[in-house]
Formats: sequence, C-alpha cells, structure tokens
Amino acid sequence: MAQFHIAPSILSADFSRLGEEVRNVVAAGADWIHFDVMDNHYVPNLTIGPLVCEAIRPHVDVPIDVHLMVRPVDRIVPDFAKAGANVISFHPEGSDHIDRTLSLIRDHGCKAGLVFNPATPLIYLDHVMDKLDLVLIMSVNPGFGGQSFIPEALKKVREARARIDAYRERTGREIHLEVDGGVKIDNIAEIAEAGADSFVAGSAIFGKPDYKQVIDAMRAELAKVESGAKA
Repeated sequence: MAQFHIAPSILSADFSRLGEEVRNVVAAGADWIHFDVMDNHYVPNLTIGPLVCEAIRPHVDVPIDVHLMVRPVDRIVPDFAKAGANVISFHPEGSDHIDRTLSLIRDHGCKAGLVFNPATPLIYLDHVMDKLDLVLIMSVNPGFGGQSFIPEALKKVREARARIDAYRERTGREIHLEVDGGVKIDNIAEIAEAGADSFVAGSAIFGKPDYKQVIDAMRAELAKVESGAKA
C-alpha cells in the first residue's frame, strides 16, 4: 500500500490569515493541503474559488488537493489548474460526461480524482480507472465542515480498496484512496485498516491550538496500522 498522507482541510482554517495557516500546518507535518470548493448549487454552501488557491500557492510547496463540490465542473477545472492545483477531484453527479471531465483535468496537467458521497455507488469506477489517480470516499454528506464520521463509510472504503488493489495487480498503477469527513485521532487507524492511504482532516487539526501535536498523534496511530500490517 502507498504511504499515508495527511491532508488538512483549510475549510476549518482562520481565513483572516490563510497564508500563515497553510504555512504553519505544512511546517507541522501536513503532506497535502485539501481545498474544499462549494458552489451553493451542488451543495448548500458557498466557499472559495481559484483566486484563493492562487493566493496560497506561493506559501506552500506541498500538493494542493482540490475537491470540487460544484455542478457543472468542466468550466472551472482549467481555472484551478492555472491557479496551482495538483489534484482535482469531482463528484460524478457534477459531470455529464465523467470520462471527459477526468481527461480535461489530466490534459491540464493535474491528477484526477472521483468523489463518492455516502449514498453514491462505486459503480462509476467500473469504466474510468485508467484515468483516475485518486478515489475520495466521503464519510459525511458534503457541504459543511465539522460533521461526525458516518461508520457505514468504512464498508465503502473496503470495497474501493478491493477495486483499486485488483486494478493495480492488473496494471501496476497506483491510485490513492482518500477519506474526507469526521477524521480524527481516535478513528484514523480504523479508517486506515479499512484501506485508506490519505486522510482529510479539518476541524480535528485547525480546531486545535497545536497542529503538530495533532498530526504527530495521527501519524502514531497510522504507524500502529503499518506495524500490524507487517507483523
């Protein structure tokens, strides 16, 4: 399995000092910066766009992982690629032609991801694995930060891991499996054991005074999973 990645979601950061926040969380050990884009159309909330991505890009040298909760998605993809995104993920419900949107993301030099809500079936994966770099399983319903983890999501993570592993065995190509929603120190190991390798955490990190302490504690939990897997 690929190494673990911790991706703090800036949705829970202090927006009055966003550059400082992303620098601090990377200094504390973050692997990626997770960037939640909501359009008040696909989800009932309005957040941030490409200009904010462009503004934080010079502050960090880690990948910016953009999660588009928008409909339609194709129009905005090039803007985020230009703004410095490294990974762009979207929901199948936000695209009329999923294969075309994945190609659009990759044509603009970014890695492409597909996002699954708690009630969205994984069947969308069946015909697009060759264009995917990341699968994101939502463990809350999208739209707001600070929600509680939905335990049923673990079953979906296991199913997605089985599909990804089968694909890797056929092709040798790695696809990341990311989980977003209610990820905390006390459940990150369980999520990793289900098969996730990348973890989005918002309020669990930005809601605490010491980012490094939280990220270190998460890594310690993940290390237990790694040592268990090797045993």
